[in-house]
Amino acid sequence: MDAVVLKNQLNAHVASMFTAGFLDNQFKELQMLQDDGSSPGFVREVVGLFLDDAERIVGEIAVLLDQPVVDFDKVDACVHQLKGSSSSVGAQRVKLSCSQFRSYYEEKNRDGCIMALAVLRNEFYDTRSNFQIMFQLEQQIEACS
Repeated sequence: MDAVVLKNQLNAHVASMFTAGFLDNQFKELQMLQDDGSSPGFVREVVGLFLDDAERIVGEIAVLLDQPVVDFDKVDACVHQLKGSSSSVGAQRVKLSCSQFRSYYEEKNRDGCIMALAVLRNEFYDTRSNFQIMFQLEQQIEACS
């Protein structure tokens, strides 16, 4: 496929991620750091680290909530860490899910936390899928060069 067509698809996909609320302006800041030309692949690397870290944290939260006695302080720490890392890459819907999660662990509401984790997990998977599509398009563009 032609690189111009792929670039147009990539731009449209990223625009749709903003429109759907997956991304916020922090992602644009990351792109600007890469666009200076000195760091090709910077966004992919940073987002890749976020995705790996987020998957691990979501798993840790699930394990914590599955314990007979939930350590809500550890749940708090995990959600706080995930909120920070999602904020740093502009993963807005993940960040918002973390914010909504907070009221449940502050109330020590296990059922609420389990429900919030399901929402968080879905937002993370949707965000990850969108980033993966973005990366695939970028790789196809690189292959055309």
